[in-house]
Amino acid sequence: MAVVILIAILVVIALWLVSLYNNLVKLRNRRQNAFADIDVQLRQRHDLVPQLVETVKGYAGHEKDLLIKITEARTGAMNAQSIDDKIAAEQKLTAALQGLRVQVEAYPDLKANQNFLQLQEELSDIENKLAAARRFFNAATTEYNNAIETFPGNLLARNFGFQREVFFDLGDDNRRRMEEPPKISF
Repeated sequence: MAVVILIAILVVIALWLVSLYNNLVKLRNRRQNAFADIDVQLRQRHDLVPQLVETVKGYAGHEKDLLIKITEARTGAMNAQSIDDKIAAEQKLTAALQGLRVQVEAYPDLKANQNFLQLQEELSDIENKLAAARRFFNAATTEYNNAIETFPGNLLARNFGFQREVFFDLGDDNRRRMEEPPKISF
C-alpha cells in the first residue's frame, strides 16, 4: 500500500513538473511570436525609409550626414540577427529618424510635398503599429520573466536553461528626448 502511495505521489510530481516546463516553453514561444509581430512592422519601416530618404534628398541635399546616418542605421537594423541586436539597432534607427523629423521643419516646401506627406503618414502609421507590438512584446516578456523568476518555476527554469530576457524599450537617449517638452514656435 505504501508503495502505491509513493508511486502516486511521484506521478503527481512528475505531471506537475511536465506542466510547469510546458508552461515555460509556451511563454518563451509567446515572447518570440510577439517579436515576430514587431519584425513584420520593422520590415515595413525598413522598406519605407529609402523612399523617405530619396524624397528628402531632393530638398535637402546638403543634409547628407543625416541621410547617411539614417541609411547606415537602416542597414544595421536589417542585418541584426538576434532579438537583442535588433532592439539595439532599432534604437539607433529611431534616433536617426527623429533627427530627420527635426531637419524637415527647416524645409517648408518639403513639408507641403504630397509624396513626402504620404510617406510621413505611412511612417507614422507603422510607428503606431510598432508601439502596439512593442507593448505586447514587453507584456509577453514580463510574463515570461515572472514565470522563470518566481517559485517554483525558477527551480525548473535554472535547470533547463531558461533565462531572463530583455525588453524592447526606447533606450536612455531616446527616453530623454521623449521626456523633453515639444518646442513650439510661430
